[in-house]
Amino acid sequence: MSTPTPVTPQKHGVLHNLYVGTGAFDIIGKRKRWYIAFAVLIVICLGSAGIKGFAWGIDFTGGTQIQMPVKGQTGIATTDGVLQVYKQTLGHDAEQAQTVGSGDSETIQLRSTALDGTSVVKLKEALFAKFKPLGTNGQPTQQAISDSAVSSSWGGDISRQALIALAVFLVLVTIFLAFYFERAMAAAALASLVNDLIITAGVYSIAGFEVTPATVIGFLTILGFSLYDTVVVFDKVRENTRGLLKLTRRTYGEAANLALNQTLMRSINTSLIALLPVLGLLVVGVVLLGVGTLQDLALIQLTGMLVGAVSSIFLATPLVVDLKMRDPKYRQQAERVAQRRANLARKAELAAQGVEDGFDPADDEQLEAEVRKEKAMAAAASTPSRTPKARPSGKSGRPSGKRRH
Repeated sequence: MSTPTPVTPQKHGVLHNLYVGTGAFDIIGKRKRWYIAFAVLIVICLGSAGIKGFAWGIDFTGGTQIQMPVKGQTGIATTDGVLQVYKQTLGHDAEQAQTVGSGDSETIQLRSTALDGTSVVKLKEALFAKFKPLGTNGQPTQQAISDSAVSSSWGGDISRQALIALAVFLVLVTIFLAFYFERAMAAAALASLVNDLIITAGVYSIAGFEVTPATVIGFLTILGFSLYDTVVVFDKVRENTRGLLKLTRRTYGEAANLALNQTLMRSINTSLIALLPVLGLLVVGVVLLGVGTLQDLALIQLTGMLVGAVSSIFLATPLVVDLKMRDPKYRQQAERVAQRRANLARKAELAAQGVEDGFDPADDEQLEAEVRKEKAMAAAASTPSRTPKARPSGKSGRPSGKRRH
């Protein structure tokens, strides 16, 4: 008789494991390295924000904005040419110059610190002499160059309202998560949300992106996306851990890791689909139209969505596991799981050696099986007999047909 060949487990690729979600990626088990990575990022971002600071736009600092058509009698005006004329005229550099719009409506916006009336008139004359911008009638005119003063109080009002909205949002989210899930998940979600805000703001500081009112608005929009992905994962974690304290198949961390694997592909697909419109907005705003508002909005959303998707997977759920494992009930359940696995390993080793192993009272599943067996035997022993009673000997159950006188 031939010995059967042992079946070797088939190894699958990364894409198969992503789609199937069988728990092949040990995200929870390696959570310490994720904590270290996020801690390093936070330290770098906070250091950049504290040392380098932010490039506040003219709406926050106040200043003067000059706008003129790109088309002129001498040719097409460029941002570099406008900046050069500004420096030659006033003796210092402007804050920013960018092209806005397209086609016949394409203009150049020049932003600088607050200028007095004399400096504004002098600058407009120098720009007209250099580029001779065309008016609506197609003729060069100095009236085509407009100027406006921007007050810093408007940007301050926007920031103040944004902070109020952020505080209200965080309070409502905390109440919702505490009632819908539990306190541990609410705390982990808020920690992940704060992490997203710090890293996104730090990226803006490191890259030197200009902070505008559009940036503040985009900053608030990323909160909902980050929280949505976290709630999806938490819902699956709650489903996998329902009734876990009565079982010894897996620990809370293992059940949470399985939930992450089961929602990992969904999180990736959701993030990619959400980022496509943002990338389109960035391309349209920067390459085609050159609109600064669209650029600022797209940059903040792109950064925040990427950070939010990563933190919902590698930070929020691992934090939930650590918070839950502080509860003695879950620690005891994890000890029972480890004990059961040790018993199974010992039995497998004895079976491989050809030694029969008897009843093990430490194995709760085997103990429950024995209890059910004893109850079944006791129930069978207490069942009354269904055998008909024996009749007295010599008497037949049939009538004889004779009448006794």
